[in-house]
Amino acid sequence: MCVRGHGRIAAGLLLNLLVSICIVFLNKWIYVHHGFPNMSLTLVHFVVTWLGLYVCHKLDVFAPKSLPPSRLVLLALSFCGFVVFTNLSLQNNTIGTYQLAKAMTTPAIIVIQTLCYGKTFSTRVRLTLIPITLGVILNSYYDVKFNFLGMVFAALGVVVTSLYQVWVGAKQHELQVNSMQLLYYQAPMSSAMLLVAVPFFEPVFGEGGIFGPWSVSALLMVLLSGVIAFMVNLSIYWIIGNTSPVTYNMFGHFKFCLTLFGGYVLFKDPLSVNQGLGMLCTLFGILAYTHFKLSEQEGTKSKLIQRP
Repeated sequence: MCVRGHGRIAAGLLLNLLVSICIVFLNKWIYVHHGFPNMSLTLVHFVVTWLGLYVCHKLDVFAPKSLPPSRLVLLALSFCGFVVFTNLSLQNNTIGTYQLAKAMTTPAIIVIQTLCYGKTFSTRVRLTLIPITLGVILNSYYDVKFNFLGMVFAALGVVVTSLYQVWVGAKQHELQVNSMQLLYYQAPMSSAMLLVAVPFFEPVFGEGGIFGPWSVSALLMVLLSGVIAFMVNLSIYWIIGNTSPVTYNMFGHFKFCLTLFGGYVLFKDPLSVNQGLGMLCTLFGILAYTHFKLSEQEGTKSKLIQRP
């Protein structure tokens, strides 16, 4: 039974590894070779995710819980923002810079939780923010494809993603729901918001529009991207539910390295020595952060066990 359980977890981790790397490379390919509009692609992701969750609900994978829409508006807006801005960062930066910029989410979350929620972090954890931040700055500055607009989108993506992740945890506790129940309501709300916003920022019909004269291959890749986006979300929730957030984050560092390597192999983005040093610096900070957080969690568990 134990072997079977470990096998299921290993299969879930492998699935998440494959789909997480695929979604980055596939979206970059769609932007580079087809020029599909960013917000429209995000809208496709949201719609397919909601349809996938609807199917999961009908298959009794989870049970929806009735939630008041007014208490999810800000969360749905931040959900739109973090996907749109991270996709814009991917569209305007190299994969290496895009991936490293996402590492700044950890420092941003710590700052938000400290300033807005009064949460405290140990000195060791706070010190890990130095190599993470230094590494991201070093890589970005020496990226030969550095551009100001790409950095703006990357920074906005970090801020909105951090807010979204903090609010997701707060809303789950406040509304007493799990991630899938929350996403089941978020996805259609976010889809409706983007549906209203898309005509103001991107063409809808004609050349370059979501309903434009796209080739069959482009449409198939966009649909595949939506299906993979749904699988990414589903596998994340399954892994965290069957292991722990720490296990997922530690596994995420392995994906981080593979994605960086794959970006330079598939898209031939040049890599300078200083960029390589920046990546190593960031990776060192991330691994140190994970190690210290894991040690603190183990210490907390030991104290609880030792209590009479």
